[in-house]
Amino acid sequence: MGKYRDLAEKIVENVGGKENINSLTHCITRLRFKLKDESKANDDVLKNMDGVVTIMHSAGQYQVVIGNHVGQVYEDVVDMTGLGGESNTPEESSGSLFDRLIDVISGIFQPFLGALSAGGMIKGLNAILVAAGVLTAESGTYIVLNAIGDAIFMFLPIAVAVAAAKKFGVNQYVGLVIGGALCYPAIQLSTLTAGGDVQPLYTLFSGSMFESPVYMTFMGLPFVANDYTSSVIPSILIVWLASKLQRPLRKVIPEVIQNFFVPFFLLLIALPVGFLVIGPVITILTNMLATGFDSLLAFSPILFGLIVGFFWQVLVMFGLHWSLIPIAILQLGTMGYATALTGMFGASFAQTAAVAAMYFRLKNPKEKALVLPAVISGICGVTEPAIYGLSLPKKKPFVFSMIGGAVSGAFMTAMGVRSYVMGGLGVFGIPSYINQQTGDSSGAIYSVIAIAIASVIGFVLTFFFWRDDTVVEEIPEGQKAMEVRKEIVTSPVQGQMMPLSTASDQAFAQGALGKGVVIHPTVGEVVAPFDGTVMTMFPTKHAIGLISDNGLELLIHIGLDTVQLDGKYFEAHVEQGAKVKRGDKLVSFDIKAIEEAGFSVETPVIVTNSADYLDIIETDCKEGISSSDELLTVLV
Repeated sequence: MGKYRDLAEKIVENVGGKENINSLTHCITRLRFKLKDESKANDDVLKNMDGVVTIMHSAGQYQVVIGNHVGQVYEDVVDMTGLGGESNTPEESSGSLFDRLIDVISGIFQPFLGALSAGGMIKGLNAILVAAGVLTAESGTYIVLNAIGDAIFMFLPIAVAVAAAKKFGVNQYVGLVIGGALCYPAIQLSTLTAGGDVQPLYTLFSGSMFESPVYMTFMGLPFVANDYTSSVIPSILIVWLASKLQRPLRKVIPEVIQNFFVPFFLLLIALPVGFLVIGPVITILTNMLATGFDSLLAFSPILFGLIVGFFWQVLVMFGLHWSLIPIAILQLGTMGYATALTGMFGASFAQTAAVAAMYFRLKNPKEKALVLPAVISGICGVTEPAIYGLSLPKKKPFVFSMIGGAVSGAFMTAMGVRSYVMGGLGVFGIPSYINQQTGDSSGAIYSVIAIAIASVIGFVLTFFFWRDDTVVEEIPEGQKAMEVRKEIVTSPVQGQMMPLSTASDQAFAQGALGKGVVIHPTVGEVVAPFDGTVMTMFPTKHAIGLISDNGLELLIHIGLDTVQLDGKYFEAHVEQGAKVKRGDKLVSFDIKAIEEAGFSVETPVIVTNSADYLDIIETDCKEGISSSDELLTVLV
């Protein structure tokens, strides 16, 4: 049940009930209903309802003005009515391709990071109890604890797909099915045997030192069987593909049957494409890496350890670490020991130490609270909470941990350390370097030294060479807490400024959404009125929400009811989440084309958190205002 469930129920009841609703969308501030009979709606009740600003009848829509939290109310209305679960505002990332990839991955993991940390800690607790002789691996208690701790890692594609669905604006139950299909036993490589529709695939992978992959066919097309459990990237890519298919499907499928047939076609298209394309690509890359690593190991064990230690965490993220598993298995089977995986041993400790160092530099208390469970989990060899929750989003600590992993990996292979069994993560992997037949424990000693090397490098580099760039406003020493400060908002649009009370839209004119002004644009361009961040870039580009570095929240709404243009005549120059400087171009729009389409371009500029300030003073400019002129003076 959502936070605004009660409000959602009252709204639905007073627009005439679920049966009176044809469709529902939302924009920046309001729910936009298309009702079968607007006379059934209780205008007066809705206007006076706690949580509703006002109601509007406009452009054939019954609009219930909510405010900035309209998205959450919309989700609760959708949940209780079943009108459709797709969000109209999928989260966007900005910056380089690498930055966007990191933002997507870390953003997807944030919702279930607590469960991920808990799973890692339970796995560690279970390992400690076994090591201490309290439990045995055959006991029921061990099996239950192992199931609890291991579940989220085994079925990670499901959690990732559900979170990715929310990130990309896809129905989360569609995401659940995508993740479930990736974990489905009949798809997994380990369950397949040659024969019938399942055959060994030799032609594409000839020359590999390992047994040829197995494939099955879908409508006559071969695809490589793969083990997607515990993977991340396949789920994200398939959900992303579904998000790109969703919009065109909605355009061609009648609205009355969209709830059933949009998910039907999304799954019917996205998953087969995922199996036919993503599976082969991962398998090809894995085999190429396996051959390359095997050659590198023969050429220079030290260089091999350096590279494996450096890239191990990246390989795990993309599911390419399987390229080293066959080498290790082959070595254990033929020689009784393996060296292929010793180079990766220190990587988890470098990661854990880097995150521990972050604790002393982090400014956000919520992020600091994640450090302890991430460190505990990391010591036990489970680093996903550390990577996705802390180091990867901050970038530099992740790179520093890679350096620590590289040096420790080179040390392990230079010392000729051998593992005699496979399994055991984190500190529980140390015994795997003890030769049980001879009792030689030198490998275990070297592994402890490697832990120290990796940890020191990861901690020191992060502690001394990384600073948290989170902006935290501090009151200078000696300044009184009650001293009035001001923030200047320059005009984001060039044109004629008018009082907000003159706005054609009564929700804006009455100041229900905050204080501000209306600008009648003469130039179709919106620029940043301060240094800050793009908090909301609506998909239709008709409205943009900004927050200044000092916390001022500003809504720039280009035109009235221009959401109906669905982005036509608008061009965005920044993405949601982008950092902007005063004067940066944000959006361009065609004034003439919008007006010819029958829409007004008058642009309200609203401080949506007006209640946080002592006063908001409009400029006294009576003539036209340019995009460099002061528009509002906000007193703090």
